[in-house]
Amino acid sequence: MADIGTDARASGKRANTKAANRRAILSAARRVFALIGYEATTVRDIIRETELASGTFYNYFKSKEEVFQAIAEDSTHRFRAHLSEVRARTTSLEDYIEHAFRAYFSFIARENEEAIKAGAPHLALMGVRVDTPEMLAVAEEIRTDLEVALSGGAAAGLDLEYLTAAAIGIAREMGDYMLQRRPVDVEGATRFASSLVLAGSRAMIQR
Repeated sequence: MADIGTDARASGKRANTKAANRRAILSAARRVFALIGYEATTVRDIIRETELASGTFYNYFKSKEEVFQAIAEDSTHRFRAHLSEVRARTTSLEDYIEHAFRAYFSFIARENEEAIKAGAPHLALMGVRVDTPEMLAVAEEIRTDLEVALSGGAAAGLDLEYLTAAAIGIAREMGDYMLQRRPVDVEGATRFASSLVLAGSRAMIQR
């Protein structure tokens, strides 16, 4: 029994070490990508920032592309929790659009808070990307949310796929610019993006 307990503790310690190393690599990569840009970053830059051995890095990732993919997946996974909260507390299209934009802009502002304070010039790369499986799932959730918000015949003139793509595209592009402006204005970005999408939606419905 003692051996079993010892083995379990050792296994748990190894798992914790692996998780800590992976977090260290992702955190270091975020800082380096934000500071010098994705294209200019090398695996060596990331390893140097982590202070881990080269072999340790390659136990987790094969390339900087894999690291970036992991960052994007991790960010998107955590953003989905915020989107679920929006879904739970909104009852109209107007409320959903406004709260969803605010949730996204607030999220990326928090994600980049350290880099913003440091004056890092490549913050746009740190937003949630649309080309990951996790983000494709988020896009489908948003499409479904919009369909529910527009139920009752009000959406007869709207193409939900276009509306979803437009909302996500506006969020990404405006989010990138928002992060580059000082001060970072989450509420200003939310108002502008919400007004743009809602005005366009109303115009299409009335046609």
